[in-house]
Amino acid sequence: MMQLEGRILKGISGFYEVEADGQLHTCKARGVFRKQGITPLPGDMVRITPGENGKEGTVEEIFARRNFLSRPPVSNIDRLFVVVSVCAPNPNPLVIDRLTAIAAHKQIEPLIVVTKSDLADPEPILKIYRSAGFTTFCISPESPGDVDAIRSSLCGKVSAFTGNSGVGKSTLLNAIDPALHIETAQISRKLGRGRHTTRHVELYRTCGGYVADTPGFSALDIEKGEFIHKDDLQYCFREFEPFLGECRFTSCAHTCDSGCRILQAVQQGDIPESRHTSYVTLYEEAKQVKDWQLK
Repeated sequence: MMQLEGRILKGISGFYEVEADGQLHTCKARGVFRKQGITPLPGDMVRITPGENGKEGTVEEIFARRNFLSRPPVSNIDRLFVVVSVCAPNPNPLVIDRLTAIAAHKQIEPLIVVTKSDLADPEPILKIYRSAGFTTFCISPESPGDVDAIRSSLCGKVSAFTGNSGVGKSTLLNAIDPALHIETAQISRKLGRGRHTTRHVELYRTCGGYVADTPGFSALDIEKGEFIHKDDLQYCFREFEPFLGECRFTSCAHTCDSGCRILQAVQQGDIPESRHTSYVTLYEEAKQVKDWQLK
């Protein structure tokens, strides 16, 4: 029987919607995946046997993942857009930096979107992340110019948007693609659910790529399986890279160590102080996690 290769767009109650050969196929996964402890995820590239006569097809093989997140469960993400408002709610640097670190650890490109720039000066937060080497965008109702740049960034990529309630993520997604009809605090006409009601991850085609509609993305933390070992954390802050290997001691933790080149760079203004503060917080958190807790 003919088999096809495609991408899982969503999974609900053991049924998976797979885009393959320009069509959508409803499939069930082979029992062998359950025995192997493997759960198919939205974003997975798979090989399927299509169903016939109205019956479900079968997911025969799940190809190797480039990356995956545990919460929300989604794989093969290229870009994570971290949406933050200049006020109402105020930006939380630790939340932003935790998300960018997790993205870096998973080999996902993080990008920063600052909203509500009509309400306060966005430059202080933009400066932090531009100087740290991130691609940044600035959005306001009066000046939506960067929306076109975001659309271009979505082309050919699998992307996800994360942001706390109230930062304007839904407004941004509607500006990017009005066909999504995402409504805040009301039931979406297309998605069929409102704020805080998403129970599964789903990929949507838009702007020549895919956008993940995801629940709880901003809640990523070590309790949800996105743990970064303390020794790996230094590699998840891209502005540290030019200074790694230049510390006095090879075991330097870059927190308060004598002869630390990272600390020197912070003092000289080469690394934003808030970014280093977040690093120290995440490092201290990671120190408290024992190896046996990760098994």
